[in-house]
Amino acid sequence: MNWLKKLEIPLDMGAPGDLRAGEDVLLYGYALTMRDAVLGRLEALVDAGEKPPFEVCGQLIFHAAPTPPAAGRATGAIGPTTSTRMDRFLGMLFELGVRATLGKGRRSEDARLLHEAYGAVYFASPGGIAALFGGMVESMTQVAWEDLGPEVVYRVKLAGLPALVAIDARGEDHLAKQYKIYKM
Repeated sequence: MNWLKKLEIPLDMGAPGDLRAGEDVLLYGYALTMRDAVLGRLEALVDAGEKPPFEVCGQLIFHAAPTPPAAGRATGAIGPTTSTRMDRFLGMLFELGVRATLGKGRRSEDARLLHEAYGAVYFASPGGIAALFGGMVESMTQVAWEDLGPEVVYRVKLAGLPALVAIDARGEDHLAKQYKIYKM
């Protein structure tokens, strides 16, 4: 798969502008896992004027909740979850310095506008192959909020996880265009 662009994450602040909607990439480097419960707790902290117990600025946020490690692997299954559920948290994440998210499926028009306003990127990966993606994680470390069970924040080191630039930093939305073409 040498035709895919290899992308080191977290991205430097200029990198999102170099990516184009519809471009295929392989993600290498570190991401933080965050889903509904984590994002809700993070929002409550921010609203209370408190700082999170981990660095958010510059991180790639992966909407996923990995399963426990499988024999000889850093994690079991890890796959993207539907990102539209996380759209209400995007403004907060971008204000905290996040410049990229990774998940599954379309985002709302409001989310597209936020990506454009903040120069951020949304990477999408297919669902249903979480066991395969588990082999593309070199390490997984618990970061915070163990009480959230499977939604605990993990720092995962990705090793060639395939993704699509679904929304680029200019607000171009590849998936929305495809849905329109195919009337989905």
